[in-house]
Amino acid sequence: MTIVPPAVGLDWVHAVAERRRRQITVEARDLGVCYDLRFQADRSIGQAVRDVLARRPPSHVWALRHIDLTVRAGDCLAVVGHNGAGKSTLLRVVARLLPPDEGSLRTRGRISALLNLGVGFDPRLTGRENIQLMGALMGLPPALIREKLDGVIAFAGLGRFIDAPLRTYSSGMRARLGFSASTMIDPNILVLDEVLGTGDAAFRELSRGRISELVGRAHAVVAATHDMTWVTEFATYAVLLDGGRLLAVGAPTAVAALHRSRSFKPPRAYDCPTCSTEQFAGYCPRCGLRRLVPSGDDGESPA
Repeated sequence: MTIVPPAVGLDWVHAVAERRRRQITVEARDLGVCYDLRFQADRSIGQAVRDVLARRPPSHVWALRHIDLTVRAGDCLAVVGHNGAGKSTLLRVVARLLPPDEGSLRTRGRISALLNLGVGFDPRLTGRENIQLMGALMGLPPALIREKLDGVIAFAGLGRFIDAPLRTYSSGMRARLGFSASTMIDPNILVLDEVLGTGDAAFRELSRGRISELVGRAHAVVAATHDMTWVTEFATYAVLLDGGRLLAVGAPTAVAALHRSRSFKPPRAYDCPTCSTEQFAGYCPRCGLRRLVPSGDDGESPA
């Protein structure tokens, strides 16, 4: 299985047809996640208890609503959107760390997630010890962890710092360690949240090669990122979130262009942000962009 490159025009049509023949690894239907603001992390337990005892009506906000999403074997799906769009929430649901409040989610295969550079790590332990800890948290037997340990250490490329406490690491070093450890189980579904831009240029290229290997072996990668260059150069499919809803899906070049256009000027529903030609019923046949939620002249998606 080879990676389908970002494409436009007829190439994108052929890429979509080939993609539909692959096995589904993640399928979300009418997915929704609702938060009760009475129980948020920035509120004390006493405040939350007082709100409940006073029978104050709950204040709900939908972080995700009506999400329909299909990820297939061999996909490298980029999830893009502004801060607060729902990207991290979506990835937590895909990683089975957060249950949806409505709709359904089906996954197929082993999932490995790197959603935060500090999750699963103990700052008091060395890098080597943290690799062993993460392997245990993944459910790997001790013998398999020992077998993979040298390869993970070599991939991380931390040198003598591998035996230094994690609290002495920079964010880039933590990214190296976390990415290396999260991929040691060769997952069927790899979920990454905003960690692809960390580390130096050499490690970013190394991580791209590792993701390429996973996708090439018919595994799936779901990654949230603000790096539109990464999206256009490396993703095979992309979705744009806005206010917890899917705004558009399609070719990475088209979705990235739509995201950029919404960042700098109000989008017009009749313009294609990639090729500047008129869209037909929300779909541009030239570049493969399909708009799911029409945008108004003020640049905001409807509620």
